[in-house]
Amino acid sequence: MNTNHSSLAGQHAVITGGGSGIGASIAEALLRAGARVTLMGRHAERLDAQREKCRALGDVACVTVDVTQEDSVARAFNKAGAVDILINNAGQAQAAPFTHTDMTLWQRMLDVNLTGVFLGTRAVLPGMLERGRGRIVNVASTAGQIGYAYVAGYCAAKHGVIGLTRSLALEVATKGITVNAVCPGYTETELLHASLQQITSKTSRTEEQARESLLRSNPQHRFVSPEQVAHAVLWLCQPDSDAITGQSISISGGEVM
Repeated sequence: MNTNHSSLAGQHAVITGGGSGIGASIAEALLRAGARVTLMGRHAERLDAQREKCRALGDVACVTVDVTQEDSVARAFNKAGAVDILINNAGQAQAAPFTHTDMTLWQRMLDVNLTGVFLGTRAVLPGMLERGRGRIVNVASTAGQIGYAYVAGYCAAKHGVIGLTRSLALEVATKGITVNAVCPGYTETELLHASLQQITSKTSRTEEQARESLLRSNPQHRFVSPEQVAHAVLWLCQPDSDAITGQSISISGGEVM
């Protein structure tokens, strides 16, 4: 795989949820490969802070967006300009027993994790079709490949992301555009830390015990790092990965799907 500093030169990549965690690591990987990057997210201060961290690596811009709102997405992508690489990374997880999953929680999980992917993809696809090239990578989850208890809304949304990925990949298979999903297991991000806090607040377990309970799902007995996810995304964005499309790639230490 060609991952030298200029392999993505001249390419413009947009990363939603780019202000921290997996999105921030993806931004750094794509910048090192020569891409120009636009970070998108809800919080301008967080985006600006990440831009400062990345500034030495290349050309970085920031645009605020609420991926759940059609008008906000349209404005953000109009401001960003033509997009060669789209990383749909914005997401949110919230746990609750199914009987305590109300319409607000259910709709929030669908809006952020699935509708956001649809809206972002819809914003960039016409331009990609016109130019005859493009890369779309959706950051899904192992929760889109198997089920987990107490996160029905999140699992449903992430399963939807994988279905969208497979369907769209077939539609654009002859158009020079690839559409793939990466599916991280538990990853060392703020989202994981929030999950640990939720476990400790609702059970008698310590944080160490909560970590151990989550680690049991990973045969390597370790959490995934954001950099490991970013490496997989970078691979899918490379010119020589153009035969890879419609895939949902598990990054989970060997968890059986």
